[in-house]
Amino acid sequence: MAKASRTTDKLKTPTDLGSNQTRSEADALNGLLADAFALYLKTKNFHWHVSGPHFRDYHLLLDDQAAEILASTDAIAERVRKIGNTTLRSIGDIARRQTIRDNDQDFVAPAAMLAELREDNLKMVQRVREAREAAEEAGDTATSSMADDWIDQAEKRAWFLFEASRGA
Repeated sequence: MAKASRTTDKLKTPTDLGSNQTRSEADALNGLLADAFALYLKTKNFHWHVSGPHFRDYHLLLDDQAAEILASTDAIAERVRKIGNTTLRSIGDIARRQTIRDNDQDFVAPAAMLAELREDNLKMVQRVREAREAAEEAGDTATSSMADDWIDQAEKRAWFLFEASRGA
């Protein structure tokens, strides 16, 4: 156990935030990060497998959304490190922490894809709000501020999915 402690000490990033508070914040951020990866992969899955008369529109929409989600993962993980904690290390770690459910069905109708992703993005909004609350409790205004952007992005994705699904 002493060896593991020394290894963790090597990763200890200097911060003026208290370690007890940032542990809770890092937990919330790592959960958010796990959901971001799960949502990214589900969005790409649907991007690859969408079909039907609106194929091109949905295919491009989902690709744009997946890219935005993936771009957020680095910022989330770096916040965890900047506040002196460690972040996800594996697919298994993601699976243990994710709340966004995978979809392994061979076929999903386009309307069902859009509806499922819309709901998942709304779950992401809630997840970000929880992480922001933990950041505020830790006095981490930088993460709290970034969370506002992540909320806006997820709400915009949900809105686009809602509008694209009208009449689908």
